Amino acid sequence: MKGIVFNLLEEVVTSDHGDDAWITLIEGTGVSGIYTSVGSYPDEELYTLVQASAEALDLSVDEMLRVFGRKAMPLLAQRYPVFFEDQTSSRSLILSLNDIIHPEVRKLYSGAGCPHFHFQQGSDGRLVVGYQSPRKLCQLAHGFVDGTADHFGEAVRIEHEMCMNHGDPVCRMGIEWLS
Repeated sequence: MKGIVFNLLEEVVTSDHGDDAWITLIEGTGVSGIYTSVGSYPDEELYTLVQASAEALDLSVDEMLRVFGRKAMPLLAQRYPVFFEDQTSSRSLILSLNDIIHPEVRKLYSGAGCPHFHFQQGSDGRLVVGYQSPRKLCQLAHGFVDGTADHFGEAVRIEHEMCMNHGDPVCRMGIEWLS
């Protein structure tokens, strides 16, 4: 996993709980704790940090991943405004993932293993999003969607219809825009 993800987690933890919380997390888990944005690190280190963060905050891992994704989105918007400037809504940003954002991410972060998304417009106006990644971080993707909606001043309801963490071949979320 690219170091940028670890950097975002560190920023989320320290902004909410202070520098000491991150240091305590690193010391308590035994991970290296030094992550450059372009470096590559074992996925297990992120899983360990998320698990420890969840325990410290009395959250489930899924809840922690959603909180992380939601709070990381404003940080991504600050770092990479070009990804947001031509988008008019969270829906348009989400739909740009495969064709615009992830190809640029791969240019910026050589070797980045981005998830792949499939999109289907539901007859009820919902966007059905299929998520495929060996990392199985669909709850992080859920948090990113929440954060994207926040960025555009929108409200969404997300329903997980399938999940690789429960034995399904892909994750599938239905996103309904409420505003």
